[in-house]
Amino acid sequence: MDEAETAPGVSLGTKQGAEAAGRDWSWVEASVWTDRMVSALGNGVKGGRWFSLLDKVSAVATLNVAWTKVRSRDGAAGVDGQSLEKFAARSEDYLAELSQSLRAKTYRPQPVRGVDIPKGDGGTRPLGIPAVRRHRIVQTAMKLVIEPIFEVGFLEGSYGFRPGRGCHDALREVDLAIKEGFTHVVDADLTAYFDSIPHGRLMERVEEKVSDGPVPDLLRGWLKADVMRGTERWTPTAGAPQGAVISPLLANIYLHPLDARMASLGYRMVRYADDFVVLCRSREEADAALAEVSRWVVDNGLTLHPQKTHVGDCRVAAEGFDFLGYRFEAGRRWVRKKSLKRFKDSIREKTRRTRGDSLARIVADLNPMLQGWSGYFKHAYKTEFSSLDGFTRRRLRALLRKQQKRPDFGNRPSDHINWPNASFAKEGLFALHHAHLAARHSR
Repeated sequence: MDEAETAPGVSLGTKQGAEAAGRDWSWVEASVWTDRMVSALGNGVKGGRWFSLLDKVSAVATLNVAWTKVRSRDGAAGVDGQSLEKFAARSEDYLAELSQSLRAKTYRPQPVRGVDIPKGDGGTRPLGIPAVRRHRIVQTAMKLVIEPIFEVGFLEGSYGFRPGRGCHDALREVDLAIKEGFTHVVDADLTAYFDSIPHGRLMERVEEKVSDGPVPDLLRGWLKADVMRGTERWTPTAGAPQGAVISPLLANIYLHPLDARMASLGYRMVRYADDFVVLCRSREEADAALAEVSRWVVDNGLTLHPQKTHVGDCRVAAEGFDFLGYRFEAGRRWVRKKSLKRFKDSIREKTRRTRGDSLARIVADLNPMLQGWSGYFKHAYKTEFSSLDGFTRRRLRALLRKQQKRPDFGNRPSDHINWPNASFAKEGLFALHHAHLAARHSR
């Protein structure tokens, strides 16, 4: 589209653009996406490629929206040491400087601060903490501008990191497919997907839709930004840095052709980022689907994890599969062991016996985590809620016993007298079991 067609400033207050596109585009940023641009998402643009996008990314209005979003997410400082608070003190000046450097093409990304975060299997996952000004804000502005261009082509079976979609939508689709008889499942696991995406092929897919040269150049700069961990510094040759705002969108762009390939062959695939399953009606169909996935993965420079990829009939014990924290097996769905272990480890961390805080403060620390777990795993088997409630209260009793310098680690009968369940309820401790019952009765 030319400058006149894509100039920002028209409000998205009417539904004209969304109706023309045939979809709900109410989530797009009105200061960036005009009615005419939204209409073009549905009607198409000349040559299928978008131009003149850098002006949208570098606009102070776009950067200001991006800064608001970055600030709302909080987060640690990057290698420059600039916190959100420091940026906020001079945000107007910093945003104007960013806008100018982007327009003048003098913007350069700073290195990413590398850290390792624990995984449920005992290993670690590399995470990059980007600088507030040089990475997070500009990447968020970029996402505001280019996400709708790619979103319009993404398929129904893709649920991860997409507007208006989430884990529960993907889980509902899996549940529905199983009930309809798609019980032979390909459970696929990509080895270190985010770390292994080939840069060249990824950028080819980006440039199929975006022909504004400076925009792909910015994306390349972020992909190749140096990583710093302590005194070490290196330049990545593949992958989209985990922790970067733009990485989930890039990850979806790279796997979209797999979605399209499987859909064109009639397979029912449900994908959440790099976690996906293919649901089939027979073992033969599932074996053929796995062969197709394997070919695509190899051809696109990725690797399937040999121990974590398998085909099974989820109606049969020991042939089930894990997906988004749940285990599907023998006609049931329950919280998978790794998810339970991770959750219990988080409770242990917040209820260390050496913790000297008051019970009220500890409960206030626990409740958001308990509420979040309850909300996500609300479809778990009912006994899991009461079991976890008991685990949490035992941890609190041990902590309180330690604070009062009482001996022994064991769960003693006197503990229930000194600190009955009602005492924790009085302190406001969130009860998973009660929340589960209330949710069931409200259906």
